[in-house]
Amino acid sequence: MTTALRRYPVLIALCLAALFMVVPFLIVLINAVKSPAEYSEHGPLSLPKGLYLDGLKDFWQRVDYGQKLFNSVLISGSVAALAAALSVLNAYAIGIGRIRGRTWVLAFFVLANMLPQEALVYPIYYLSKQVGLYDTRLSVIIVFTVIQAAFGTYLLSSVLGQFPREILEAARIDGANKWQVLWRIVVPVSRPTIGVLLVFFFIWTWNEFLLPLVMLISNDNQTVSVALGVLQGQRLMDATMTNAAALLGVLPAIVFFLVFQRTLTRGIAVGAVK
Repeated sequence: MTTALRRYPVLIALCLAALFMVVPFLIVLINAVKSPAEYSEHGPLSLPKGLYLDGLKDFWQRVDYGQKLFNSVLISGSVAALAAALSVLNAYAIGIGRIRGRTWVLAFFVLANMLPQEALVYPIYYLSKQVGLYDTRLSVIIVFTVIQAAFGTYLLSSVLGQFPREILEAARIDGANKWQVLWRIVVPVSRPTIGVLLVFFFIWTWNEFLLPLVMLISNDNQTVSVALGVLQGQRLMDATMTNAAALLGVLPAIVFFLVFQRTLTRGIAVGAVK
């Protein structure tokens, strides 16, 4: 009975935290389908009398949202897959291979992950100009793959450093080489952690603004986050269209998170058990 009573404050705190996170999204959703006249008359907290979709349509056409959505999905998905694969390879060499200077290598990856993006803007801009990759989606994919893989390598190295040596020795006795040990033993066992990294890498890349703003100047190459910022700076929008833009900007990331929620939960639970 005492244990059950102790859980109620925690449950209430979690419900309040969830409420604080959900309410802003609901306000944006309500105002995105509200007419400008209703917004001006009753304010942002009033319920709409009907569905006013002109704001969503106007914003979609004004920024060519379909192309921006394709660019964001392509860049975020490519970065998530490539960064996860690179993290696995690096962590396998550091965590299981036990390369020389392992501590210093991990410190380098931590340092790379802590560097502010403002310090990377000019070097990346200059190098991309020199190799002819400026204003291409490939340049952003390469940059964010390296940035995200730095964190993924650090995390996976800690996980693989605790990998049971008995399993690895048994595989080597059975004749498995290093690649077979990696793809047939290490990757399947570490799949929950890799799944978590995929989800985080996708969402983190989706929300990036500064580097895509600098690297993608053509309208056909811009991402959703850049299109939102550029449009806000260039043209005056009414409140309902602003909310429509915010809704369309965050909705794909929410859908992706909900689709892979089970993968994320399973990976966190496995990590907690370990």
